Amino acid sequence: MEKQRLSVESGIADYIDWLAQFGASADGGVTRLLYTKEWMDAQLAVKAEMSAFGLDARFDDVGNVFGRLQGTQSPDEVILAGSHIDTVINGGKYDGSYGVLAAMLALKQLKETYGAPKKTLEAVSLCEEEGSRFPMTYWGSGNMMGALSLKHAEVPRDGSGVSLQEAMHDNGFGRGVYPSAHRTDINAFIEIHIEQGQTLEMSGRDLGVVTSIVGQRRYLITLEGECNHAGTTSMKWRKDPLAASSRMIHELLLRAEEQPDELRLTCGKMTVEPNVANVIPGRVQFSIDIRHQNQRVLEHFYEEMTAVINGICGEKGIRAMIDEYMRIEPVPMDETLSAKALETAAENGISCEEMVSGAGHDAQMIGRSCPACMLFVPSRGGISHSPKEFTSARQLEIGVRTLANLLYKLAY
Repeated sequence: MEKQRLSVESGIADYIDWLAQFGASADGGVTRLLYTKEWMDAQLAVKAEMSAFGLDARFDDVGNVFGRLQGTQSPDEVILAGSHIDTVINGGKYDGSYGVLAAMLALKQLKETYGAPKKTLEAVSLCEEEGSRFPMTYWGSGNMMGALSLKHAEVPRDGSGVSLQEAMHDNGFGRGVYPSAHRTDINAFIEIHIEQGQTLEMSGRDLGVVTSIVGQRRYLITLEGECNHAGTTSMKWRKDPLAASSRMIHELLLRAEEQPDELRLTCGKMTVEPNVANVIPGRVQFSIDIRHQNQRVLEHFYEEMTAVINGICGEKGIRAMIDEYMRIEPVPMDETLSAKALETAAENGISCEEMVSGAGHDAQMIGRSCPACMLFVPSRGGISHSPKEFTSARQLEIGVRTLANLLYKLAY
């Protein structure tokens, strides 16, 4: 199928629809997994469009794409803006893509209006953030910042048994053909994104300036009790791990609501064995996901969680195992960059508010090593990772305009 072509007057909403063609599903969603044909076609299209905008476009060795606008006075001081190109399975067309396209259009507008900047500006389409194909997140930004490297591609495999390294090599990356992904010249990173929540929609404001991105911890709780007959085993003699898990989850949810600044707790996955209607379960596993922007709150709640689980298990004679399988630390955004973003919005009459991001983003990875700023535009209904994801053209354009004005402050 021939891809839609864009006119020179195309705006951000047109570009969103254009990029959504790569990996489009019948119900309006997008599936664009790392190193698939759909992903590669999209990255090549983005690279070609960057060149058409007059930017110096190139790949790096993991597949990130950069469009460069060279600075005239401090060319080695790079201000980077962008987001990621990959999606979840049957996700929305805005997540990640908006930040990539907004950065490209902002640089195009700045170049056409003001010419070359004093400091170098770059738009980036990061190759991966979601972890949808391989059990690895932030592959693009992690390699860029030196937190990950090509050696980390050897072990992870997708559901078909293909390794991350094999998939990368199949697309021509990871072989030294392109420059190394590791960068040491980035002075600041700006990421604009749809909110993926309802804060801005409920407040009626057009822009969010993120103060920090929450830390995440994920645990797999395994409870081993005693499998037995449902009709002949007295309630008082049972060692029922499913009943115990219900008590634990209820108690932890209540305690999460009492934490400062709304700690968020989710139990999203559970397996029960033998999973038969007339048999008391003998083994249960369930996940716990906790998120908060304060490291001390996360540490304290882990201690509470452990006490609740061990207390109930001790009372019921059940064995408990707590396995932490994800730990991402909270990352504050740069106060100076955030202040400039707020100032830019105020100067242009754009209503905004400061807020915390409850979802992880590339700015979280990059913000560990260099100043980072994150901006949100509203999401209708707070829906994301879904074909129903939507942000109006007006709100998308406000975001692009704010990003361009902020980059002007920083680079011109």
